[in-house]
Amino acid sequence: MSETRPPASAETTAADIGQRTVRKVSTRVLPLVMLLYIFNYMDRSNISYAQLGMEHELAISAAVFGTASAIFFLAYVLFEIPSNMIMKKVGARVWLARIAVSWGVVTVVTGFIQNVPQLYIARIVLGIAEAGLYPGLLLYLTLWFRPAERGRAIAMLALAQPIAMVLGGLTGGLILDHVHWFDLSSWRWVFILQGAPAVLIGVLVLMYLPNKPSQARFLSKAESDWLETEINKDYAPEKKETFLGQLRVMKEKRVLYLGLANLFAACGLYGFTFFLPQIVKQLDPSYSATNIGFLGIIPWVVGAIGMLLIARHSDRTRERRWHVVGLMILAAVGLIGTVVFRTTPVPALICLSLVAVGVLGYLAPYWALAARVLSKEQTAVGLAAINSIAALGGFFGPYVIGQNATADNVSAGLFFPIGCLVVCAVMLSLLKVPRDPKPAESRTPEAVG
Repeated sequence: MSETRPPASAETTAADIGQRTVRKVSTRVLPLVMLLYIFNYMDRSNISYAQLGMEHELAISAAVFGTASAIFFLAYVLFEIPSNMIMKKVGARVWLARIAVSWGVVTVVTGFIQNVPQLYIARIVLGIAEAGLYPGLLLYLTLWFRPAERGRAIAMLALAQPIAMVLGGLTGGLILDHVHWFDLSSWRWVFILQGAPAVLIGVLVLMYLPNKPSQARFLSKAESDWLETEINKDYAPEKKETFLGQLRVMKEKRVLYLGLANLFAACGLYGFTFFLPQIVKQLDPSYSATNIGFLGIIPWVVGAIGMLLIARHSDRTRERRWHVVGLMILAAVGLIGTVVFRTTPVPALICLSLVAVGVLGYLAPYWALAARVLSKEQTAVGLAAINSIAALGGFFGPYVIGQNATADNVSAGLFFPIGCLVVCAVMLSLLKVPRDPKPAESRTPEAVG
């Protein structure tokens, strides 16, 4: 009698379903998520290029510009945690679409402001409109990617930042030099033309972004069941929490410590982001807006390449702490070099590229490190809490730089972010963080944001 063998198709079918599902999710979910964050980051920071035109029309000094850039983050911080809690309740599709449409409308309206108080109001409302998007996207990715793929998904999300700055630099400079339609100043068109696509993206999100795998039309039932089963393996059963119960995560010492360290890192990132066009402009006052836009993308391109290489190396070595510490030091050294070579274009651009590698490369290993303190029931509030604390760096960085910069020496304000980057490096160096276990050895969420 021949031996009865179990069908070999079971494991093969499961493996095939897994590969097919991961591929579908990567091509159908991730691009739309990235598109959201690209235009979000571009619309948040397009004031840096609009400033090149409106500084004379609205009499905006470096201090006023720093305040206008920074004030966005006060409202952003206040509304970020409630936003993530609402998204968890009503679903990602509706809430992310709402965020995109509202920030797009506010950005377009900013193109019609007439004075500094109106600019401040527009920035505050923009902060309210955008609040919750980034931690919301991080939370959303935890529903679609297992730990084995999640780190790469977060790295792709982080890649949206340099892509946004490259697009913003290319289009911002060209708009300033060439778009003067309907007797409106070119800086107004920076807001209008860069804000309008967000409204369209919001509509796309509402139409095509599913809340969870079981609602995805592009997945078969077998594929969605496989994905949700795999995702749920990595978490203990989620407990229902009251509003106050969910907020308890904000008292976790490691959450507060990591959020504070990230606050200092954000001082460097956002100070660099908002003042880069002014730093490039001071290299040679004869540069046109188009020149500034094209030169300003060089650090972001270098930073994007560095970020991908660093994320891959950090994942391969399963080491996080010393990666983030080294990158903060690299960014600080780059800013010091920017101050030293503030009127010498080539060395200054090299130093600015080092800053970009540091502040961008830091993101993926930092969030992979931070995520290990969170359980599934903590993700919605925990991710938002850490990001909210860090977002205060978006206020202090541009504000302090603006207060210390002068019309002909923006670099005078860079000593504050230099100090902040060093403090971040010291704080993270003191964390006791074990090397990540190999994927097969652990079910903990390696990198949820």
